[in-house]
Amino acid sequence: MRVRVASVLGFTAIAALILPACSPTSTAAKPATSPPAQASTPAATGRSEAPLTSAALATRLLGESDLGAGYVRQAERPAQHDDVTVIGCPALDTLGDAAMGGSLDFPRQAKVTFTYTSGSSSEISEELYSDTPTKLSGSTRRIFEALSGCPKYQVVSGSTAVDIRTQKTTAPKLGDEQWSQFLTFSVGGRDSIAKQTAIRDGNLLLVVSGSPALVDRHVARALTKATASH
Repeated sequence: MRVRVASVLGFTAIAALILPACSPTSTAAKPATSPPAQASTPAATGRSEAPLTSAALATRLLGESDLGAGYVRQAERPAQHDDVTVIGCPALDTLGDAAMGGSLDFPRQAKVTFTYTSGSSSEISEELYSDTPTKLSGSTRRIFEALSGCPKYQVVSGSTAVDIRTQKTTAPKLGDEQWSQFLTFSVGGRDSIAKQTAIRDGNLLLVVSGSPALVDRHVARALTKATASH
């Protein structure tokens, strides 16, 4: 049983995140504990702080040609907001709609998800948000702090209950601020591990989620393309 991975940071389509696909997979090994990432303080860089439009962000997303052979772009999944309950993490209640299936509270955004089919059916998703550096920094930090306060919790959607464990890990030293975490989803006795890395660079926030190996492989490339026109 494989858990479909959508963004946990933005909680976009959280119901889709936890609803399992019916194809069996082997249980991934649990990652070694790493020290938590230390976010740097936002600094004045001389770059424009004006938010980019969603249309502009969409042109900066990775495409199949950027990723190489074996990647197939997925059709966008409809957001699901109904009948989703978080149990055992009161801090997530403070996030409002974000914890119940909405995107981060930044109207300027663009998203894409790919399946990597070469020898596995792993997924990787990329999200780009734009706002002033101060707003991006504050909101992202608030969400990661809420998650770090809940190393274990449960999400229930309809009749499906998923146990989730979170673990901070070291983020790559990219951009102005960085956050990263592992997430282990347990459904029906099977575990599926995902990684999520968020990078803020000026007025851009990049979130890459999915198979840990794919996230590590493509996060720097994604940031380079997203910030090429800074």
